[in-house]
Amino acid sequence: MDTSLLDRAIVFAVQCHSGVERRGKGFPYIVHPMEAMAIAATMTDDQEILAAAALHDVVEDTDVTLDDLRERFGERVARLVDTESDQFGQDLDWKARKEASLQRLASASRDEKIVALGDKLSNMRAIARDYTTKGEVFWELFHVKDKSVHAWRYHALADALSSLSDTFAYQEFLFLVNRIFPQ
Repeated sequence: MDTSLLDRAIVFAVQCHSGVERRGKGFPYIVHPMEAMAIAATMTDDQEILAAAALHDVVEDTDVTLDDLRERFGERVARLVDTESDQFGQDLDWKARKEASLQRLASASRDEKIVALGDKLSNMRAIARDYTTKGEVFWELFHVKDKSVHAWRYHALADALSSLSDTFAYQEFLFLVNRIFPQ
């Protein structure tokens, strides 16, 4: 198996996120994109999808541009990262940005959804861990502090990603969403 593209993407992601801590977690930020990549690897061995999962936050959280990714990793990787990046400017409020992202995700390709599910399941695992230990005060750590708004978003994500229901990753995601946000 040729992993040279993935290897380069991992090294680049590590460099881009170097010295950054995952907000409020006490561990290096790079753990999150590596977990997202590992989750994606349970659904595919496509090296471009795995590279995009590893790189999914570099455009959103660093000075790296889509053109930089396109030049280094090719058009498909850049497109996959672009789909997972929060592209909507600060002129929209949080909920409006999330609604726009959900609409885009609902019509995304399976490959794009795999990258998204890697990210969202990694986030949901962290939420489940933290909520289990901290309880309701956990929601105070977010900009949006209303648990019901997070419940809306994660149930909507489960709907948008439901075409991946044949994967263990989706089943774990749905289980955690229903455990933390029972309806």
